[in-house]
Amino acid sequence: MPQNPDKIQDHVELFHQPEYQQLFENKKQFENGHDPEEVKRVAEWTKGWDYREKNFAREALTVNPAKGCQPLGAIFAAVGFEGTLPFVQGSQGCVAYFRTHLTRHYKEPFSGVSSSMTEDAAVFGGLQNMIDGLANSYKLYKPKMIAVCTTCMAEVIGDDLQAFIGNAKTAGSVPQDFPVPFAHTPSFVGSHITGYDNMMKGILSNLTAGKKKETSNGKINFIPGFDTYVGNNREIKRIASLFGFDYTILADNSDYLDSPNTGEFDMYPGGTKLEDAADAINGKATVVLQAHSTPKTREYIEKEWKQPTVVSRPWGIKATDEFLMKLSELSGKPIPEELEIERGRAVDAMTDSHAWVHGKRFAIYGEPDLVYSVVGFMLELGAEPVHILVHNTNEVFEKELQELLDSSPFGKNATIWGGKDLWHMRSLLFTEPVDLLIGNSYGKYLWRDTKIPLVRIGYPIMDRHHYHRYSTIGYQGVINLLNWIVNTIFEEIDRNTNIPSKTDISYDLIR
Repeated sequence: MPQNPDKIQDHVELFHQPEYQQLFENKKQFENGHDPEEVKRVAEWTKGWDYREKNFAREALTVNPAKGCQPLGAIFAAVGFEGTLPFVQGSQGCVAYFRTHLTRHYKEPFSGVSSSMTEDAAVFGGLQNMIDGLANSYKLYKPKMIAVCTTCMAEVIGDDLQAFIGNAKTAGSVPQDFPVPFAHTPSFVGSHITGYDNMMKGILSNLTAGKKKETSNGKINFIPGFDTYVGNNREIKRIASLFGFDYTILADNSDYLDSPNTGEFDMYPGGTKLEDAADAINGKATVVLQAHSTPKTREYIEKEWKQPTVVSRPWGIKATDEFLMKLSELSGKPIPEELEIERGRAVDAMTDSHAWVHGKRFAIYGEPDLVYSVVGFMLELGAEPVHILVHNTNEVFEKELQELLDSSPFGKNATIWGGKDLWHMRSLLFTEPVDLLIGNSYGKYLWRDTKIPLVRIGYPIMDRHHYHRYSTIGYQGVINLLNWIVNTIFEEIDRNTNIPSKTDISYDLIR
């Protein structure tokens, strides 16, 4: 059919056009599809307890896991450092997936290269790909550091990154003193938070080697973890500035993932300066804002740097109070009055909305630290967790989360579903419905199926814009989280009271 360049349609409208509707009908002729009534019958059956038991009995299949793979977290950590180019030892398709996933969340270009391994490298190894790839990356993109991680292919054939990088330097691909940290990140074990941890440890061990001094530089280091809210790094900077102490954020990717449009392309905006990262070994202490995306990094810092680490996740009032008190203890400075005023505003906001959230039953899924933090905040509001699903779980996390649930009367009816996926969550929501579902964009299919309203918190958020620009930590973060949650409740009330003279009997203008 002739195309009209003056009427370019979005896919939402495009696929409703007659030619596409006819195409879909034609496909059914050779797909051997079932009768619509049979499809409807089976769909209804999958909503009951009988199907739930069969669903939870499966062992060899995962349907929509609430996690990503290791290299995703590794390249996310890498771009938090000044002038750093992520380099993935693997196929082009793998790095394209990681870049696309992050770009769809942030609506920002995400740079990363691969060694373009193909069938021959899978047989003979990827050494030559590494030699050529590092040389091309260094000459073409002029980075200050290249951070290397692996994919499944490189791990299965056993590529030795340390040896490969050494051989590449010997071959002249990059100068001998050029930093090329690395991390082995096989996607068939762990998840994106494991990859973040492996890469952070790899980068810090590379940059700080031989940089230990006799005296401390007096700085407090912060490691954000796999935190996809760029506003949080900026909130840390603001809080530290109000206190008036020196600090270093290790892997500050806030400018890289939220860069200004100035009309000029900058391939490496922002990032922690390499000399500051190298000097982090001489810091006073390291405050880590996530526990389960940093265990190897924290162990390395405590053992090799001889530096204390503190885990503090300042989501909600109580956790932010504890965070600020710890900063006051470490810095020797009092908590600024401005932050005390902000606390009062956050408490006032919670008081305004409390009646609408108190007693609401909710389900949540995501990575361990995010789930722990959001559950803690919801308990402060008197909301009741029912289903807590974490695919990339572990015993330490589940024990910690259970202690949090036990600390509140509102947590007594919660069940932790470790290692389960979003198809399991579907069965849970149909058989034991809740008032709210909290999770990333993949939850929209559950919302569409179960009609349970979705509060979008986590990663990735691909079907809404600008959520990533906000902070979720500190007292400012309290207000942002509260805003998303309580207004989702109001939107659902409005959806259910919008039929004139039938459901709009109390269609309130004021909430």
